[in-house]
Amino acid sequence: MGTVRIGVAASDPDGLMAFPVATVQRGDGDADAIAAIARERAAVCVFVGLPKKLSGSEGTSADDARGFAARLAELTSAPVRLIDERFSTATASQAMRSAGRTAKRQRHVIDQAAAVVILENALDIDKNGNLDMVTIEVPRKGNDD
Repeated sequence: MGTVRIGVAASDPDGLMAFPVATVQRGDGDADAIAAIARERAAVCVFVGLPKKLSGSEGTSADDARGFAARLAELTSAPVRLIDERFSTATASQAMRSAGRTAKRQRHVIDQAAAVVILENALDIDKNGNLDMVTIEVPRKGNDD
């Protein structure tokens, strides 16, 4: 999850492939905008990238992502899950460079491409039956689960 923009991706109904949907500017209304996209697309789960350090520890960016995910969990009926997003932007950037897009030309879509990488990772984890072991479900307020 970026500090300036949030890339949004979705999958086909069978969860076979991910594709870019939108980029939402961070700030007032960002969680509302993403919740609206989730409702429009009848999302069955919403994944929020959890930025961890290379060591696996969490810093202020992870705290920000956790807070955002908690707000989003209150706005959508779909479960919200945190998933490690290390290397997602680097992977997306490399793929875009390989496709001949320069860094300057890719700024407006890099967050969407990173969201695709995160969602593809989540879909693969789910297919292998490891979703509960690899991601963290964000509890809703008032829910003791």
